[in-house]
Formats: sequence, structure tokens, C-alpha cells
Amino acid sequence: MFSVALKIIFYDKVRSLITLAGVVFAVALIFAQIGIYLGLMETSSTIIDHTNGDIWITSRNSKNFDFSQPFPERKINQVLAAEGVKDAEKLIVTWGVIKQKQGGTEQVEIIGYNPDTGIGGPWKMKTGHFRDVKNGNYAIVDESSMRRLGRFEIGDYREILNRRLRVVGISEEVKSFTTAPIIFTSYKIAQNLGGYVGPDNTVFIIASVEDGYSDKEVINTLRRSLSNVDVYTKDEFSRKTRLYWTIETGVGLSFLITILISFLIGMLIVGQTIYNSTIEYLKEFGTLKAIGATNLNIYQIIFSEALINASIGYVIGLIFTLLSIKIYDAIEMVFTIKLWVALLVFFLSLIMCLSAAFFSVRKVRKIDPALLFRG
Repeated sequence: MFSVALKIIFYDKVRSLITLAGVVFAVALIFAQIGIYLGLMETSSTIIDHTNGDIWITSRNSKNFDFSQPFPERKINQVLAAEGVKDAEKLIVTWGVIKQKQGGTEQVEIIGYNPDTGIGGPWKMKTGHFRDVKNGNYAIVDESSMRRLGRFEIGDYREILNRRLRVVGISEEVKSFTTAPIIFTSYKIAQNLGGYVGPDNTVFIIASVEDGYSDKEVINTLRRSLSNVDVYTKDEFSRKTRLYWTIETGVGLSFLITILISFLIGMLIVGQTIYNSTIEYLKEFGTLKAIGATNLNIYQIIFSEALINASIGYVIGLIFTLLSIKIYDAIEMVFTIKLWVALLVFFLSLIMCLSAAFFSVRKVRKIDPALLFRG
């Protein structure tokens, strides 16, 4: 029955190409939406994911990394005194305005970290070292920021909130979900720049757990000893940040709607072409029934058509997606494709095409072999 389905596909090449184009379009669009969404979510929690540390302490009810509120930095003493805590560092996240060389201003996100340890700072440097921001009005700017801030070189000065900072390093792979360029500087400079933060406040405390203790044990200890803050594992805070941007901003819903539309478009195109093909070959299917073929045999032919279209369309769509990754890189957009995504899209392709074939199956079920003898 599989060979019969192949013959039908290759016999009517135009119709088959239309079907295939519909599948490829749907598959490529689904890949694009999932890949862009995952890339955005990775970007939203990229600093959390790349920061060494097991536990994040935040202000009460902080919803995400970018807009957490300050709390007294003296709480780090309680954290360090807790059983099972190996060490801890403070981290500042605040916002400011940078003056452009050519005039005008741009909003930036400022990350202040301890340059002695680098915890919370840039993890990959193109030029310079994360320690270079120590003991001065220094800053590290990510390479991706050049699209918004213009070209800059080591030694350039930029004014942020009326304070001149010298660029001492250029980082890589620190793309901002909020589109605001990210500026790294020392903890004290960021604390002074953040007008709402104040001299005795921090935004995060990042703790490491001693060997022999579990993250859960230490978190329970910290929750009992600390007040007016929340305590998360690294993975929990990363997930919380991603869920905030996915659910509360409507980003996830918009991507889901586009994926559903792509799925429905593909199903309609495949369903229409397979249905027309079935109608065209009704007499041939009647002949098969007349010589002893069962409805099940006919179903196998139709579903084999759908399976072939799904498989070939998926492969072409996947190839197109992989080739387009360079385009996303060129426009500095994070695009993520993982094995489970490839398997999910293949599964969706099968459902799309097999569901479309179901309408043709319903038509074939009522074929009367006597159709052959009618004028």
C-alpha cells in the first residue's frame, strides 16, 4: 500500500508539490516560532544561568531578574552565618541612561558585581578581563550593545547618569531580553549609579552551598532566618523569570497562537490536496474494493500519502531552519533548536498530516464498488 501511495504522489506532481510546500511552510514556521521563543527565554535568564552560585536571595515577591527591588545588604551577614553556606556575594541590577557620542540618550541595564570573584559578571570576554572594572569608574559593555550604542573601543568614555565611565572590556553572549544594552561595572559603582538603590541596599545575594549539604536544606535554613526576602535555587529563579515573561507579558500566548495558526494552515493545505486526490481517484479505489481490497487497505494508502508528505516536508523544513540560523545570528537574535524541539515538531507534522487525511478516509468509507458500472 505504501508503494501505491508513492505512485499517486509522483503521478500528480503539481498537486504533490503544493501539498509538500504547505507542509514545509508550516514546519518551518513552527520551528521559527519555537526557536525564537526559546531563544528569548534563554536571554531573559542568561545572567542567572551563567552565574556561579546555588541559591538566589531576592526581595519579597520579585517576579523576575530585571525588575527586582532592593533590600538591606546587611542580610549577607545572616546568609554567611547560616549552616551549609560556603560563601555569598552581592549583586546589583539597576537602570540608567547613557549619553551617545553622536548625541541623544539610550536606556541601559547596569549590572554591578564583585570584580574579585566575577560572580554575576560577564562570563565570556572578547577583550579585557572581568577584573578590569576594579578600583575605578570602569565599565564592560557587551558586543551586542553596539547596535544601540554605536561603535566603541577600549579606552572610550561614556557618561551614564552624569558619571563618566571608561570602557575597559567588551564581553560576548550577554544579549538583553529587554533590548536595553547591558553595562557591567563594579558593585560599588553600580550601587552609586542606582538612584533608587541607596548606599546600604543590594538587589540580590548569591550563595554557594558547602559540600555535604543539599540546596533544599540550606534554603529551608535561610527561609527560617531571613525576613522580607525570597530564597530560590538557581533553577527556580531562572524558571520564575522565564515564566513571568512567558505568561504575564503575553509573549508565550502570542507565540502559541502563531504556532496554532501555522498548524491549521498546514493541515488545511494537506487536507485539501489529499481530499481532492481522493475524489479524483474514487473509481480507482472502487476498483480495489471490487477486487477484494478492504476499507483498511484504502485507509493505508491515504494515510501513507499523508505520512510521506509529513516526512519529506519535515526534512525540508528542518534543513531550511538549520540554514536560517546564520540569518538569526547576523541580526543578533538568539535562536535555539534542541533535540526535543526537533522531535516535537516532527510529531506535530505527523498529527497535522494524518489529521488532514482523516477527512478523505471518511469519504472512501462509503465507496460502493458498483460505482465502476455507472455511466
